[in-house]
Amino acid sequence: MSPAVAGRVTELAAELASTVSRPWTVMEVCGGQTHAILRWGLDQLLPPGLRLIHGPGCPVCVTPAERLDAALALAARPEVILCSYGDMLRVPGSAAGAAGADPVAATDLLGARAAGGDVRLLTSPLEAMALAQAAPDREVVFLAVGFETTAPATALLLRQARALGLANLSVLLAHVRVAPAMEALLLEPANQVQGFLAAGHVGAVMGTAELGQLVERHRVPVVVTGFEPADVMAGLLRLVQLLEAGTPALANAYGRVVRAQGNGVAQALLQEVFVVTDQPWRGLGPIAGGGFALAPAYRHFDALGRLGAPVVGPEPAAASPCISGRILQGRALPAECPAFGRACTPEHPLGAPMVSSEGACAAYYRYRRQAV
Repeated sequence: MSPAVAGRVTELAAELASTVSRPWTVMEVCGGQTHAILRWGLDQLLPPGLRLIHGPGCPVCVTPAERLDAALALAARPEVILCSYGDMLRVPGSAAGAAGADPVAATDLLGARAAGGDVRLLTSPLEAMALAQAAPDREVVFLAVGFETTAPATALLLRQARALGLANLSVLLAHVRVAPAMEALLLEPANQVQGFLAAGHVGAVMGTAELGQLVERHRVPVVVTGFEPADVMAGLLRLVQLLEAGTPALANAYGRVVRAQGNGVAQALLQEVFVVTDQPWRGLGPIAGGGFALAPAYRHFDALGRLGAPVVGPEPAAASPCISGRILQGRALPAECPAFGRACTPEHPLGAPMVSSEGACAAYYRYRRQAV
């Protein structure tokens, strides 16, 4: 952190301290913000009474185990090349930690690759199209994950594949939508969240309309903010100002990136290729409108429909000390997990939040492990 940024953060922390007059509990819903908060120790600068909890801001972490199970089943087939982003290779499926699980069976895609499956790491969805073109005798399946920020890239992949008539490319879709998850958290009987810091990258794509509707329905303030230390602190200050004033409003503290209307080109791609659907989130359960499915004109790209991979039911109860579900709901901190830093490490993760570079457990392990 540069001296100028450090000075600005200090100023914002002082203003926060002078603004807070009562206890407040707020949540950030972005793994990038969680890592920034812990990396720069921003939570340690907050005044007494201001409690910051971490939400399900990691799309890799909330990908349901049954979708991983389907990916593992596909990866075991000799005609399939299964590809996805790097973080997904070590996310456990439902067999990990399940009582009576086959100890030889692969529990993540890295294990599937070690067992002989053709599992590839991609940095861009368009690489999947290149793979399909280079291997016309193979079935290329892209495990597509992410919030609304990465969904347009998957939509572009499918639009181009359709134009080219690629018959050996399909997707295992696991894209999720953030605003419905925020609403699901507010509807929980044990909800403690009084205000949200919303993810600036999602706002850059989708705009702020859905967040405004959320504010109107639930009368909680939401502030869109970025990922740099000063961005996070400025967003927190604006959120606390709204709370103290009793004003349930939407504010944009990331105006240099986020516009109210969002990115129209990206939104048009999403509307062409996908439809909104109910979607299970790992750790949260089914969420109304929580994800995307393929639109009718693109359903022939559905890997499950095309290749007949088994649709696995809800993840079984696991004999594991991992409390990742509670962590993803913001009901516990990683350091409160009995397995954190002991049985569960980035090298041997028990839960998805320890795997992903955006996961809360990975952030605590990297920046706070010595304090536990």
